[in-house]
Amino acid sequence: MVYETENHEIQYCFPTINSSCIKGKRLRHEYNMIYLFISLLSAWTVFLNLLVIISISHFKKLHTPTNLLILSLAVADLLTGLILIPIEGIKQTETCWYFGDTYCGLFVIAVRLLLSTSVSNLVLIAVDRYVAVCHPLVYPQKITTTKTLISICLCWFLCSVYNIGNVISSAYFNISQKTLCYGQCIVMISPAWTFTDLTFFFLFPCVVIITVYLRIFYVVQWQVKVINSLTKGGKCVMEVSVKRKSESKAALTLGIIVAVYLICWIPFNICSLTKNTAISSTTMTFLIWTLYVSCGLNPLIYALFYRWFKISIKHILTLRIFQPASSLMDIFTDCH
Repeated sequence: MVYETENHEIQYCFPTINSSCIKGKRLRHEYNMIYLFISLLSAWTVFLNLLVIISISHFKKLHTPTNLLILSLAVADLLTGLILIPIEGIKQTETCWYFGDTYCGLFVIAVRLLLSTSVSNLVLIAVDRYVAVCHPLVYPQKITTTKTLISICLCWFLCSVYNIGNVISSAYFNISQKTLCYGQCIVMISPAWTFTDLTFFFLFPCVVIITVYLRIFYVVQWQVKVINSLTKGGKCVMEVSVKRKSESKAALTLGIIVAVYLICWIPFNICSLTKNTAISSTTMTFLIWTLYVSCGLNPLIYALFYRWFKISIKHILTLRIFQPASSLMDIFTDCH
């Protein structure tokens, strides 16, 4: 489709370059509305995830393996709101890439890194909840803070190495100049890398996450029946019951987060695999933005289900975290 100005003159991304792409045409109010949406979404995502990061980092009582995984996911979401959403918004709105080939390669690496890291964090969260709910007696020994930190660092490192190698080996800088007009940012991924992406960052995570959570909810239902039968029998199981309810609630909360992400992640990957068919660019654009929007939904889920997060937000917004020894506060006791 050729876009023209009001004077029926074709606009180019780079008028002085012969191989320049044709620039899309938008009305001024469309520009204003789109940029307003991008700005609000970016600010919303950064602000809410920053609250999560500060909460877990500041309060010592929140330094648990599960919360460290939530922290890692919040960092990925914050970087998405800070870097990916604004740049992707400019790219989609202007229909041109003005930042050059080098920054295009870096942007693609950042997109792939943050998306793959988020999926990897969700797998780690699923495994953490599985051990906590299904094997509670060995959980403190098998899932420690140190092991969790090592897992998180390995997750970020391996995803970084993989995606940097992927983009570089795809020979982006040579291929893009041969197949695209100047002013686009698209990486041509080879079939081998596409298959690897499909296996390690789509099929494997989905199978693991879905299988683990099905097992978790089956065990939760079984535990509820056992606790109810013991309660009816007059046995004192109050402490065990409270502990099981706490673990079940955590599993449910994180399960909702995983479900929201998978609802966005699965259609996006399926459409990516069929991008050479009848899938429209509008559909792909919509699915990309649903992934970005999901990054701002996670803190809302924490606020709805985690009482400690609501309390920590109050301490942050009222600047009480700057008081002496505030980091030692028992945020859970304060929740009751």
